[in-house]
Amino acid sequence: MSGSGRRGWRALVPPPLRGRLGAAVTRVIRWIKAPRMVWGWRDADGTWRPRTRVSDTVFFYHPERVRLADDVFIWHYTIIDGTGGVEIGQGSQIGAWVGVFTHSSHLAIRLYGHHYSQVPETEKVGYPTEPVRIGRFVFVGAGSKILPGVTIGDGALVAAGSVVSRSVPAGAVVAGNPAKVIGDTRKLDEQYLAADPQLRAWYEEWQGPRAPANDSTAAAAAAATD
Repeated sequence: MSGSGRRGWRALVPPPLRGRLGAAVTRVIRWIKAPRMVWGWRDADGTWRPRTRVSDTVFFYHPERVRLADDVFIWHYTIIDGTGGVEIGQGSQIGAWVGVFTHSSHLAIRLYGHHYSQVPETEKVGYPTEPVRIGRFVFVGAGSKILPGVTIGDGALVAAGSVVSRSVPAGAVVAGNPAKVIGDTRKLDEQYLAADPQLRAWYEEWQGPRAPANDSTAAAAAAATD
């Protein structure tokens, strides 16, 4: 259609209607392109996790090596690298733009040069792989990176933007690059548990009764990651 033809078509539609039509089309496009959370996950072994929610924008590399428990939540634009194996425990939540990595090619690319893509992953040298294990009811904040070989204990909290290169004790709060222990989730939680017996019952339901954190336990957790 010529430029004059397009102008002629637009001239037939009153400006207010053109504005409404344009807004409606924009809303439809945004709705189609918007990321969405999908309920239910079928693990590689065939187990169905009805309460697990995974964004349709999450990318799984080697999904056959990824294990998700039920009640897991993985938000938008996250990468889960299953090369070395990934396990995410019940109730854990992974924020947006998180990377969970279990391999690295930082050596192999130089060793193989332009032959890199010709050698299968399982045969490469300088291609380290290590599993990542994330415990139950762990929170991993947006933009964090979990590096190969890391284990994150139950109930830990990884602050947004952290780079986790060492294992994290259960109940620890970690932040920074590299991530270090800066607190204990038991201290954060106690103020709410003390005021609500129902919350405490639910809290202890998944982990059992736990002694409140004190300065010595926090120091021991910090020593484990220094």
